[in-house]
Amino acid sequence: MHIEAFYKFCMALPGTKEDFPFDEQTLVFKVKGKMYALSDVDSFESINLKCDPERALQLRALYEEVKPGYHMNKKHWNTVQMRGELEDKLIEELIHHSYDLVVAKLPQKDRKDLTAGN
Repeated sequence: MHIEAFYKFCMALPGTKEDFPFDEQTLVFKVKGKMYALSDVDSFESINLKCDPERALQLRALYEEVKPGYHMNKKHWNTVQMRGELEDKLIEELIHHSYDLVVAKLPQKDRKDLTAGN
């Protein structure tokens, strides 16, 4: 997956906003102000994604490209290497999983706003 595809996929998820809260090269995607994906826009060597803790361990065991989250809570975040060895479909599914985890923790009103297209 290239950065353009990553960007388009994330921005297509309801309520997604892009931000650069840390520096000028770390692109962060948020839903209702909560992070679900981030990457360095200059190098695009990896992306950090939220993940269910049990699934995170399974993914790390299955794929060499999936590591504990770099500079993140390693129980809840994975770093996915973007070396071209993982299929785009899997990466998209992992992004959506991250997004869904964040949305599930939002207040009910915010979740309703997302499904209503706001």
